[in-house]
Amino acid sequence: MIVGILKEIKASENRVSMTPAGVEVMRENGHTVLVEKDAGAGSGFGDELYESAGAEIVDTPSEIYERAEMVMHVKEPQPSEYGLIREDQIVFTYLHLAAAEELTWALMERKSINIAYETIEDEDGSLPLLTPMSEVAGRMAIQQGAKYLEMTHGGHGVLLGGVPGVDPGTVLVIGGGVVGTNAAKMACGLGAKVYLLDTNLNRLRYLSDVMPSNCFPLMSSPPLVRELVTKAEVVVGAVLIRGAKAPRLVTREMLKTMKKGSVLVDVAIDQGGCFETSRATTHEDPIYTIDGVVHYCVANMPGAVARTSTLALTNATLPYAVEIANKGWRAAMQENMGIRLGANVIQGKVTCPGVGESFGLDCVLIDDLLQDDATCETCCVR
Repeated sequence: MIVGILKEIKASENRVSMTPAGVEVMRENGHTVLVEKDAGAGSGFGDELYESAGAEIVDTPSEIYERAEMVMHVKEPQPSEYGLIREDQIVFTYLHLAAAEELTWALMERKSINIAYETIEDEDGSLPLLTPMSEVAGRMAIQQGAKYLEMTHGGHGVLLGGVPGVDPGTVLVIGGGVVGTNAAKMACGLGAKVYLLDTNLNRLRYLSDVMPSNCFPLMSSPPLVRELVTKAEVVVGAVLIRGAKAPRLVTREMLKTMKKGSVLVDVAIDQGGCFETSRATTHEDPIYTIDGVVHYCVANMPGAVARTSTLALTNATLPYAVEIANKGWRAAMQENMGIRLGANVIQGKVTCPGVGESFGLDCVLIDDLLQDDATCETCCVR
């Protein structure tokens, strides 16, 4: 298979979807790899490293799309790329379609094979291609929250860890998954008082066992969220519903009860955000303030630490990319349930329930689509 590695064009996105080492593995499996010129520069991987690994350097994205059977990105295709995607071409990347109606329609119109990193599952139900970036984003959330608490950035001047004789700051983390756990670990390591909320009692039991003593895992509820946001210096939104839009858990009314100069960090912004007042921002212009509360809603947080993120992402995505390239998308989905669950839009049909529900679109069983394109009335994946 001819595999194309595209240069990221989303604002301040310095990651790349495959390292030179990944190219070498692809070549060992008999595949041709096209890499767009300077695709790896932001992560510290020059074109010469890709050429040494056996890649062909290509000048333009249009040539990648024209020649490659599978194209790989880190972030979702941008509007300038929509018209370049070919029918039956595999697009393998983070898509987050439940919060991107225009992109969903564009991929349906192109009739391409769109496999989303974020909905591929392991046998235990975990999300292996989302996990490494969730780990990065969770840890970054506290770094950013601590920075924007500084008065020069509009914060109210609290050091999260405090000092002897002075109380530490309070951090509220909503969601006890990978993002939330990593955020809580970082906040605890700084010495903050951390409340970590989740709705899964078994998860809370586990968190109670493994988290340090300054972390307090609690069962989430609307009254508890309303109470704790009034105490927090930093609130991290870390809620994920696989393939669907994030629920809005902090309302505009709650902002009025929060401390002036406190910070909201919405890691769920790729899925629409879990704060009512969230809107996507960029690394160049990362924050805005509403009702005296600083909002940090950068949609590609790991892009700021591109070297670490690219290495972690390739470690996770490469085995799946190799399997898809070796077998073709149909056989890979038939033989691997995890890849099958990565199917979001296939040949013009929505196959991810969360995406269909978000936009009122008919959803198709991916199992049936692989056989006879039967329409799914119940909008679920077997």
